Amino acid sequence: MSPSAAGPAHVHRDPGGWRRLDRRTLGVTAILMAGVAVSAGTPIAIGTRSLWLLPAAALLVGAGVLAEYVRWRHTRFRCTAERLEIEFRFAVHTRKSLLRERIRSADLTANPLHRAFGVAALAIGTGQQEKITLSPLARADAEALRAELLHRLPDQATEDGPLATLDPRWIRYAPVSFVAPALGLAAFGTLFKVADWFGAGGGLLKWLLDLFGDLPLTASILLLPALAVVAGVAGAVGLFTEMWWHYRLDREPGGTLRVRRGLFTTRSTTVEERRLRGIELVEPLGARLAGAARVDAIATGMERDDDKTESKTLLPAAPRAVAHGVAAKVLGERIDAVALVPHPVAARGRRLRRASAAVLAPVLVLLLLGTLLTDVLLVLGGALAVVALPVAVLLALDAYRGLGHGSCGRYLVLRAGSVRRSTAALTRDGVIGWTVRQSVFQRRRGLATFTATTAAGTGAYAIRDADAAEGLAFAVEAVPGVLAQFASVPAEATRA
Repeated sequence: MSPSAAGPAHVHRDPGGWRRLDRRTLGVTAILMAGVAVSAGTPIAIGTRSLWLLPAAALLVGAGVLAEYVRWRHTRFRCTAERLEIEFRFAVHTRKSLLRERIRSADLTANPLHRAFGVAALAIGTGQQEKITLSPLARADAEALRAELLHRLPDQATEDGPLATLDPRWIRYAPVSFVAPALGLAAFGTLFKVADWFGAGGGLLKWLLDLFGDLPLTASILLLPALAVVAGVAGAVGLFTEMWWHYRLDREPGGTLRVRRGLFTTRSTTVEERRLRGIELVEPLGARLAGAARVDAIATGMERDDDKTESKTLLPAAPRAVAHGVAAKVLGERIDAVALVPHPVAARGRRLRRASAAVLAPVLVLLLLGTLLTDVLLVLGGALAVVALPVAVLLALDAYRGLGHGSCGRYLVLRAGSVRRSTAALTRDGVIGWTVRQSVFQRRRGLATFTATTAAGTGAYAIRDADAAEGLAFAVEAVPGVLAQFASVPAEATRA
């Protein structure tokens, strides 16, 4: 066993190189359980005015600490030259091990309690639903173990160092995300729910309406959504700050990309470049109108339940020029200058028809119910048609303008979407197959959808409603051999 495999000298080790988790986990658990007891017991204590909750809270804290002591006392792990192993021996004996050569990620997380105690949680995974979490370790020990597990031979073709750091001005993009209205509604819902616990739901609504003084009732009711928007904007700014403060993207020796971020809870995520199959430039509608975009990694080995924005994001919402620059540094090529092939006009018609149908269906239902029941539904149906139909048409036209595909060096570039516009750059050797789909309506208009299948990211990236003959030629050229048997099919056959 190498000296590095034995771990830091000051860590408690048993014979055989086994180590224990950090004992400070008992203090973390005690404070955490006390917080749970106070937050859960306070509303009950106010409502019942009972003193029996105090011994119950003490029992809860004691039980939590005891359970954590058992976990700490009977859990041990070791890192050898071949494996990372962890075992728990108490009433049952469980043991789990990972081959070091299969380890693909080692991510650190430290919430405010962890940071106060100087510890962190280290999650090690292979990218195939196999994961070991060591929680907690001393922060320095977690960093040392992470570096040891991810040690690879340096890639001389890339330059190590920082690729991006947070510019505080990027916070201005937080309010234009879809998170803002959701947080506003959640804030109002939580406020009324808590008030309802104390039997003051109606009083809270009356108090809010009284705040507007002598304004008419209709105006007061309309101001409530405005307050929700303000609350949502404040929440979105706070959430962005908590998640992305101290953000830094680095390329580390050994060919890994490391994202560090977080204000109160710090996080460190690592992506091996050898399993990177491209990037995705994501432009939600609000961010796109503000000239911003974010960069997500398309990599193999990302667990499906971890396929969240924050777990795969290399760059948060930032100016589009910055996003393109980071994408170029990660890929080694610029994709923003690629001339994408536009899709046929028939693709525009399909989007217009779908958008119109999506609006007209509920409008017709409201009009029918209004005819049978009440004129109020007729008014609602008419208002929905006047407001929603132009918006749907504009989004459909925007979605058509966003369609495109092309190639750049060793990458395929695929773009689609309006509410969420995505530009994916996939490595050619990362595409393991193509799925060609033609509905009856597509066949009549000479269109087809070509889906590139890959083991990375979402697993499939589509070229929607492309010209059937041109799309087939593009797919054949992009990944030679996969569709070669279909390359000789004449264009007329695809329309038959």
